[in-house]
Amino acid sequence: MTMRVDAYTHFIPHRFYKEVMSVGSHKDIGKRMMGVPAIFDLNVRKKVVDKFKDYCQILSYPMPPFELMTKNPKETEEYAKIVNDGFAELCAKEPDHFPGWVAQAPMAAPDAGVREAARAMKMGALGVQIYTNVAGRPLDNPEFEPFWKAMNKTETPIWLHPSRTASFPDYQSETKSKYEIWWTLGWSYETAAAMSRLVFSKIMDRYPKLKIITHHMGGIVPMLEGRIGPGWDQIGARTSDEDYVALRKSLKKRPIDYFKQDFFTDTAVFGGEGATIAGKMFYPLDKIVFASDCPFDPEKGPMYIRETLRLIEKMDWTRQEREQVYYKNLERITGKTFVK
Repeated sequence: MTMRVDAYTHFIPHRFYKEVMSVGSHKDIGKRMMGVPAIFDLNVRKKVVDKFKDYCQILSYPMPPFELMTKNPKETEEYAKIVNDGFAELCAKEPDHFPGWVAQAPMAAPDAGVREAARAMKMGALGVQIYTNVAGRPLDNPEFEPFWKAMNKTETPIWLHPSRTASFPDYQSETKSKYEIWWTLGWSYETAAAMSRLVFSKIMDRYPKLKIITHHMGGIVPMLEGRIGPGWDQIGARTSDEDYVALRKSLKKRPIDYFKQDFFTDTAVFGGEGATIAGKMFYPLDKIVFASDCPFDPEKGPMYIRETLRLIEKMDWTRQEREQVYYKNLERITGKTFVK
């Protein structure tokens, strides 16, 4: 059995949970965080990890984004420091369970994101996590250019997590999303939309050394290969008020090639076999990393790990190919050796 390094699991460090998350009221996704003990109780979390042989976890902060918790950029930076310091301390004490962590980059003030990313990497972070939007602002907004420039220069890996709340309506005639559509369907669309904006804004052209790991197999991207491929090869045919034909011709390659070649992705699809197969068929093997999204399953910890491992073993990969997914691709992306 080879070591399985779970590249995308979520935890809230003790100090941040005690001083920020456990006080006041939290709605929607914040309510969800507080209902899962393994997200903030280290002893509960370690028991979950211990259920699986030759298995360890990379930790990252979950939800809600700091930018939705406060409108004060200085406060978002302070939140990030508390979380990142907590992860550095926790992983140093528990390297067998948690051999690495992902820093939180506070994007309310882009210079703060750059500054905190640099500080965290010096402390040993594997990379940084950002969300698919910053309090509703798209990632290709010019104000975030310094962040992309810095991440390209340092080649710091970026974990890209979807973010959308119930305040984003499903229909223009309404004021909120119903039936948790904002999460179940919205987050998958949100990821694909963020990837698209990075492509068509030419951020991926300007900064070719970016290493972006998209969560949940890139959302709806693999299933829409036909639309992203030959469909977007005709971009501009449906639009009369902007010259998208000229935009397409100015790109360095076909739109679909960016999605396949310039993004990494993970296997966290909640046990969905069809989604796993679609992702396996869409992305090159060297772009896929093992991740479970622990501990947000109905069992509050082990289910998504178990089901994701089962699906990876069910795919027609060779042992060597599975090792790429389980840890070798992550080692190459982060520059850290997990399996001696």
